[in-house]
Amino acid sequence: MTSYENVADRSIGSILKDLRLLSADQVEKIVQQQRSEGLRFGEAAVALGFASNDDVMFALAQQFHYPLAADDERRKANPELVALNQPFGVQAESFRAVRSQIMMRLYNEGQQRRAIAVVSPDSGDGKTYFAANLAVVLAQLGGRTLLVDADMRHPRQHEVFGVSNDAGLSGILSGRAEAKVIQQVPNVQSLFVLPVGTTPPNPLELVERPAFGLLMRELATKFDHVVVDSPAACYGSDSVVIAARCGAALVLARKDHGRISALQDLVGNLAETPAVVAGVVVNEF
Repeated sequence: MTSYENVADRSIGSILKDLRLLSADQVEKIVQQQRSEGLRFGEAAVALGFASNDDVMFALAQQFHYPLAADDERRKANPELVALNQPFGVQAESFRAVRSQIMMRLYNEGQQRRAIAVVSPDSGDGKTYFAANLAVVLAQLGGRTLLVDADMRHPRQHEVFGVSNDAGLSGILSGRAEAKVIQQVPNVQSLFVLPVGTTPPNPLELVERPAFGLLMRELATKFDHVVVDSPAACYGSDSVVIAARCGAALVLARKDHGRISALQDLVGNLAETPAVVAGVVVNEF
């Protein structure tokens, strides 16, 4: 992705010129079209076939420091990252609506800073997909955002974001000194991922240790937002323990898939912990 440095000081024309390698003659034709038809530069470029609507949206996104993958990057990116690949679509807008609710409920001025665990009753609820896109839309606000993969039973966030899984959370909690465990996401300057690393044989014991709670509190002071992916509750008590250590939880259920009894059990178990339940989201995607 093109660097955002000093982009706000550049015109749309300048960004499009570099993006599409427009010649001086093409730029002049765009300017003439712009003047004769009373169009914006981007509209004139699209009308002449020198740029696409996606190119214009990409240029605007750069001007406003809004992470958006370019066409070639979208083709290579994981299709699950809809908030990054299709930031103006229906699904991305749904994630922004959830983000607004979280900001109002958990991030009011004077409130204790907490990490937020994404939890769900069953596998297949879309928890990894949801946590990944929630992290993206939080990062699009501009604050430093960390996505922690604490699903040490079936980790997948490293695959979603294409980062190394050689070292990560399991090593930290096991007391191993590992370098570069927190990795920046290439296409989003303010988004970072802490993967699981080696899948451990004792995931529940690792999150039950004081080290996990201490780590979550420390990370919450270093990042503006911390989103934590967790195993489905059907695999054990990991998710409830993780939520308790994070301080906040967002419960996810899948439409026409989840069982009401399992959802009620999970919410009831969370009520017995110090975690603030920010809400329950029904995943339709």
